[in-house]
Amino acid sequence: MKQKTLSILFYLQKVRTNKSGVCPIRCRITYLGKRKEFTTGEFISPRQWMSKKQKASPGELKNEQINLQLEIIASNLKKEFLQVQLQKEDFSVQDIYDAYFKVTEKRKEAYVIDYFQEFLQKQRRLIGIDLQLGTWKKFNYAHKQARDYIKWKFGQHDLPMKELNLQFLHDFEYYLKTERSQSQITINKCIQRFRKPIRIAVAEEYIKQDPFMLYKPGRVKKEVVFLTQEELTVFENHTFKQPRLELVKNLFVFCCYTGLPYNEMANLRQEHLVNGFDGNQWIKMKRGKTGKLVSVPLLPKAKTLLYLYQNDSEFLLPRISNQKINSYLKEIAGILGIKKRITHHTARKTFASIVLLNNNVSMEIVSELLGHSSIKITQEYYGKIVQKRVSEEMRRIAKELK
Repeated sequence: MKQKTLSILFYLQKVRTNKSGVCPIRCRITYLGKRKEFTTGEFISPRQWMSKKQKASPGELKNEQINLQLEIIASNLKKEFLQVQLQKEDFSVQDIYDAYFKVTEKRKEAYVIDYFQEFLQKQRRLIGIDLQLGTWKKFNYAHKQARDYIKWKFGQHDLPMKELNLQFLHDFEYYLKTERSQSQITINKCIQRFRKPIRIAVAEEYIKQDPFMLYKPGRVKKEVVFLTQEELTVFENHTFKQPRLELVKNLFVFCCYTGLPYNEMANLRQEHLVNGFDGNQWIKMKRGKTGKLVSVPLLPKAKTLLYLYQNDSEFLLPRISNQKINSYLKEIAGILGIKKRITHHTARKTFASIVLLNNNVSMEIVSELLGHSSIKITQEYYGKIVQKRVSEEMRRIAKELK
């Protein structure tokens, strides 16, 4: 016969252990043989967890705070269990679960980090559907930054959403700038990701209005780094004795003539090469970042490099990590005397600036070939290059008219 009592179990989700060596503490409630689980919002190192006692090892302040939070969760669950018993003769574990979350999340308070964690769990199920793993990881990183900031600023693991205000973001920005030494563009991205679950919380009426409505991100000077035509020619014509450098050089040049980002280059397959309406070969594939279809004509120099690496692999080009590519490009730049910070993404910007815009290709076509989600993005980054081109042409015309 099944016991009509509520069982509460706290356990570690060790498969979610992060780089800091901590993992989430979850709660499992069982009633009439049925279970429901949820995250507690607390994290701990497995070495500091006493599984038999279902609590953190004593002795450290942070562990005492964790144990206190777990006691509060267990106490609230028991209260809701008793309340459901008074209201219904027959009920399930789902009724207990619903009653608990109705009270703790809607009637009482929503907490910033706990809500962000729930948001991440929902988003994780969308990976491979309409969300990239890389994008999810960036949101997860923003979650960790926010958690660390709250601990640094307030000395606690979480903060009620009702305490969020404009000053919170200004102080968060200050923390990222001074304690984490992050650039303004990195800070803007982090805060942008942090604000998304807060806006969802507003829509779900956990808080009445967006506390950050008047926040304006810090201004960032957008500088597009690309190779000049002369530098690109030096890149193409130099032959390296070291195979690793020659390979990276060729991969970089290939992207200078296709504009492919790293992920699309690394995952390029035969199925992505199609014969276009003009009789030429085209690369057609979806961008992982935006989901937009990229259609790029295969220019002769890019086609030559594809033929160079023909093999029986499912991928058309040799695969090498983005980190190694960027490391070797730094070495290549030093050898060639190019005093610019070159990364794989520089090839994409070179494609847009030198191969396209420098050859009078319109901004609309550049945006389409790059697979940008909006032409505004293209104009924001490459508008100055067009202005410079116009200025040069006007100077040329002025001389001819003298």
